[in-house]
Amino acid sequence: MASKTPGFEGVTEYCERCGQTTTHQVAVELRTENTNTENAAFSREPYRVATCCECDAEHAQRMNNA
Repeated sequence: MASKTPGFEGVTEYCERCGQTTTHQVAVELRTENTNTENAAFSREPYRVATCCECDAEHAQRMNNA
């Protein structure tokens, strides 16, 4: 979990739902891509997750496009 830095207001990005540039909270999460197999614990991949501070829309992008 990321710690909050005093004075840090987030990252400014375009939000498709709002239709304008807004402040986003950005984090990196490990997400399981294949939950239906016995090897699901080994199928975790890092994702960059940006959440709009205005409308709570979430956009996730896989970080290693291998």
